[in-house]
Amino acid sequence: MIVKLLRLFALALVLSPAMAAAEPIKLKLAFFTSDRSNIYQFAIKPFVEAVNSEGKDLIEIEVFFSGAISQVQTQQNQLIADGTADMAVVVAGYQPEQFPDSAVMELPGLFRDEQEASQVYTRLIEAGRLEGYKDYFLINAFVSAGESIHSRKQINSLADLQGQTIRTNNKIETSTLQRLGAIPVVIPINRTTDAISQGKIDGATVPPAMLFEFGIGRVTSHHYMLRLGGAPVALLMNRKKFESLPAPAQAIIRKYSGEQLSARTSAAFQAKNLEILRQLEADPRRQVVFPSRSDLAASQRVFNDVIEEWAALRPQNRKLLGLVREEMAKLEAADEGRQ
Repeated sequence: MIVKLLRLFALALVLSPAMAAAEPIKLKLAFFTSDRSNIYQFAIKPFVEAVNSEGKDLIEIEVFFSGAISQVQTQQNQLIADGTADMAVVVAGYQPEQFPDSAVMELPGLFRDEQEASQVYTRLIEAGRLEGYKDYFLINAFVSAGESIHSRKQINSLADLQGQTIRTNNKIETSTLQRLGAIPVVIPINRTTDAISQGKIDGATVPPAMLFEFGIGRVTSHHYMLRLGGAPVALLMNRKKFESLPAPAQAIIRKYSGEQLSARTSAAFQAKNLEILRQLEADPRRQVVFPSRSDLAASQRVFNDVIEEWAALRPQNRKLLGLVREEMAKLEAADEGRQ
């Protein structure tokens, strides 16, 4: 009996390294809101499910929802940098010092739609043309649709923006709203609903798909569908952590990252924007206003001034604007070639 037990013990010692090796590598993904959000459903879930399915027994991504690691949106890239999390969603506009070049993606009136903007954003990051991303491996990059204005006060025209205090997403949007006569305040999106409810601000800029994500649609009923600039968002991974993974694990992550994921994400958001817009129009308690021709022309003049002002700030900005327009021309030519 003792001999048999010794043999079993010896066998366990031999097998234990193999058993340990079978444990998948765990990766932590920090996410500041819930699994019901459109950002998770469209931008994160397809990637996580695909990697966990194909990488079973090799790699496993665990998502920490609702700010379980940190709810502070301006800290998300730091979570990745210091190893608190391996991956996180970063909104570049909240950290202009870290991602100064990403402001080119926020310019109003520049892109045809969110799909074009997202493709350009992805390509520029992958080509190493945007500052701030070299320490991260890019999983997904997308740009929201041009943000519209949603207020508790009536907005029938550009003139009605005069004096309204509006939550904004970044410095460029701040400049745009100031030129349109509003009083902009930069507030993270997950704090916006409370600010409106408490009367600290009148409204907020968000695309339709994000209107009900954080409760903003609950506290606003006037929707002015002027398309301002979009918000660039990226799902990033610590590059050193990525490079430390076994080659098969890296290959799986690469397979489900990049431009194909970005295109899928922006297409899903585009469909959701249209769905929410139709819901708003069908609700008799809401007022949905599209800018008149004269207001569109006036706003485009403002947008052009904002673009030129940004481009003149430094030579790098002018160069970035040229790079963006080059990529846009390539995409437009490719679209014409498919027709």
